[in-house]
Amino acid sequence: MKLAGLGPIGIAAIVSVGFFAEAQAYAGENDQGAKCSLETLNGQYPVAANGMLIPPVQLFGIPPGGPSLVTAAAGYSIYNGDGTGTDYVTFIVNGVNANVASPMPTQYTINPDCTGTKTVLPDGPHFNIFVATDGSALTAVATDQGFSVSESDKRVQPSQ
Repeated sequence: MKLAGLGPIGIAAIVSVGFFAEAQAYAGENDQGAKCSLETLNGQYPVAANGMLIPPVQLFGIPPGGPSLVTAAAGYSIYNGDGTGTDYVTFIVNGVNANVASPMPTQYTINPDCTGTKTVLPDGPHFNIFVATDGSALTAVATDQGFSVSESDKRVQPSQ
């Protein structure tokens, strides 16, 4: 391209249009938004979390009342890509194994914006989940009153 005769203003205009076009293309890529579905989560995701049970909550058959209890959990979740899954977990309360049933069935929802919910069946706990658009990771926070915990999980193996 020959720039002779354009002068400084003409050259600046061409450069500005080039930057503007590049910025528009980049912004357009971000405007498409996340595209998640049930299939986004599939495979095995290790879980580690610490939290608290705050009276008078009753969860996993632990009796209500008394002081707040410190919790820890470790295990993994399997997501089947269809809204169902299974949790394998050890749940510790104040340093003692709570001997919760494991494995436990789960169900989950995922919205197109990669937010959703997860429920351990039959009746909780419940979580809000936030999923990476490629399904490689998620974060979760408990939403039941009296149960305070959050976690970050990263997929180690997709489903076959």
